[in-house]
Amino acid sequence: MIETNQQYVNWFRHSAPYINAHRDRTFVIYLPGEALAHANFSHTIHDINLLNSLGVKLVLVHGSRPQIQQACSQASIESQFHNGLRITDLDQLSLVQATVGRQAMQLEARFSMGLANSPMQGSRIRTTRGNFITARPIGIKNGVDFAYTGEVRRVDAEAIGKQLNNGNLVLISCLGYSPTGETFNLAASQVAGRVAASLQADKLIVFGADKGITNSRGEQVIELLTRAGHRLVHQHQSSGDSWTDLSMHIDVLSKACDAGVSRGHLLSYQEDGALLTELFSRDGSGTMVIKESYEQVRNACIDDVGGILELIRPLEDDGILVRRSRELLESEIHYFSVIERDGAIIGCAALYPFDDARQGELACMAIDTNYRGGDRGQVLLRHIEKQSSHMGLQTLFVLTTASSHWFIENGFVAADLAELPTSRQSLYNFQRSSKVFSKALL
Repeated sequence: MIETNQQYVNWFRHSAPYINAHRDRTFVIYLPGEALAHANFSHTIHDINLLNSLGVKLVLVHGSRPQIQQACSQASIESQFHNGLRITDLDQLSLVQATVGRQAMQLEARFSMGLANSPMQGSRIRTTRGNFITARPIGIKNGVDFAYTGEVRRVDAEAIGKQLNNGNLVLISCLGYSPTGETFNLAASQVAGRVAASLQADKLIVFGADKGITNSRGEQVIELLTRAGHRLVHQHQSSGDSWTDLSMHIDVLSKACDAGVSRGHLLSYQEDGALLTELFSRDGSGTMVIKESYEQVRNACIDDVGGILELIRPLEDDGILVRRSRELLESEIHYFSVIERDGAIIGCAALYPFDDARQGELACMAIDTNYRGGDRGQVLLRHIEKQSSHMGLQTLFVLTTASSHWFIENGFVAADLAELPTSRQSLYNFQRSSKVFSKALL
């Protein structure tokens, strides 16, 4: 029990940065109808309630496909689909309206719970619904008349924003309304994507049956760039296969991130705690989707040697960095990390581990003069710190002649030469008289 309590305490402490980062952020969550019917649904509701209590602004878009399908079957109405979309005739539309309305009320009831000895105890969640989605008919495509199946024409982001600022959780269904007063059945996942893009949400979280995306070897893909996401969708379409929920989810997430949503997440509604694990732990639970950046921080390879030499040469000439030969750099390239922008190396740093002392030396840190003034130095430092933690190092130290203030501003403190690993002390260059700084790693 003591060990379990300590694990909980450690997890809670380590989640604090994530709690601070998510407060007052806007998350759009998509729950398909399958998620609402799953045994894990109660836990998912509890976790969404927790996000609300931590100050996250929430929009919940809920799907209803299996529930609508069941209603159609009970009414002996045959369902037809094309490209993953239900063809909604007038008879089905009334069933869709009744089913979706019933689900919305059930969700409101769930969020109104406050039973003692339950995760909902003391919660005061206010939900709101409205005609936030203006829709239009899909019409006839490739000879197929979609009838009352529509698509999003406009999202009233201003009205949704006001509700969020008032502390309300906004519920949005798969129904949209036209200026002529008609109702249309929409693909709920696409509604979620458009809502997230219109709000410029910080996150779009999509729940599916799968635990994220897996590659050809069956390994989970932790991070997916939108360009790769579009390629996967294109390959799926080119194969002639029918749309799957997974391909639709990848399409929605990739388009939303391209449209300005900061992060997309694909999680499994079957996994208990998937939402909390994804948002409040380093490793996450599913697949994160991000827009491809012009810049990336990565481990260096032998092809980067020329770019690193060109980057550090001016600093070597000024005596700020110790001069390194091409041969030395080639032999030590596995210690280096770089910032790459459009194929050019604009930043670098090296991490030399001293495993016996559980310390690491941060060395040869440089940012191209044309790209200074931003946060690239901090980004590179965080990358090195993350590497250090993965290696089991407890302290990071640096020797510098010209950048003392920058390192102090970023958490380093002055240290004595005697605090360095013995093997590193013997290599200290007294002619350079570098100052020593260290930083404890959490």
